[in-house]
Amino acid sequence: MPLRVIFMGTPEFSVPTLRAIADAGHEVAAVYTQPPRAAGRRGLELTPSPVQREAERLGIETRTPTSLKGEAEQAAFRALQADIGVIVAYGLLLPRAVLESPRLGCINGHASLLPRWRGAAPIQRAIMAGDSETGMMVMRMEEGLDTGPVGLVEKCVIEPDMTAGDLHDRLMGVSAALIVEALARLERNSLAFTAQAVEGVTYAKKIGKSETHVDWTRPAAEVHNNIRGLSPFPGAWCEVEIGGRVERLKLLRSTLAQGVGEPGGILDDRLTVACGAGAIRLVEVQRAGGRPAAAQEFLRGTKIEKGMKLS
Repeated sequence: MPLRVIFMGTPEFSVPTLRAIADAGHEVAAVYTQPPRAAGRRGLELTPSPVQREAERLGIETRTPTSLKGEAEQAAFRALQADIGVIVAYGLLLPRAVLESPRLGCINGHASLLPRWRGAAPIQRAIMAGDSETGMMVMRMEEGLDTGPVGLVEKCVIEPDMTAGDLHDRLMGVSAALIVEALARLERNSLAFTAQAVEGVTYAKKIGKSETHVDWTRPAAEVHNNIRGLSPFPGAWCEVEIGGRVERLKLLRSTLAQGVGEPGGILDDRLTVACGAGAIRLVEVQRAGGRPAAAQEFLRGTKIEKGMKLS
């Protein structure tokens, strides 16, 4: 029998899961998402989240509270009389009263192999750390930060040059399929949950601004992992002199390369850059105010030569 679901999510990552739940025939009683945020060039327009836009397209009631700690919001949540709460990248902490309100509790789709990378930025942190594998997990939610027991797992290889954007898009589809499978098993009362391992706990803290400026003195593998882990957002960057003016250059894709030189030094005409140990080759870059461009396209209109330096 289809379940009555409350869905809670905010970014684009969550949209395919909401759509898949509805397509599977479950009744989505309401969608909770972050309130509209200021956007536009001047930051004056309030823009609804991707999940809100999808919920409205599907004709599902949407709620955008700034907190769920108050009794009035909790009573409104209980009044929905849901069988299950499904959370995928919602962005608000859920108090116990909310977690225990649905008949079957709440489950969460989390983009890591827990207990590794609990927290806000598991996709970026896995790549920045040089992990070769990650995945999606469906867990039963508790009050702790991503501490609940796990019901389903699907692993995913992190390829050597894969960016956070690439991995995000792959796991986005995995999340949708895995959550629908979890709901089907809950309908049959056949989803077992296993406690997370005590060993191997790491935390995926939010990306800090100081992490986005490339430090060319670091080994090439670390520089490469930072570039791809921060791509496309917020984006790793460096500065370079173009036409007598210093400009910020956003680095979107790179690959490990051969070469030795002063850190930040350009080693050839293909944007190979020396690091503290080894070198990387820039594959895709973006000038401030410009669009992403492949390295060779970028070089056709920009004079960056061997011997110049990125800082």
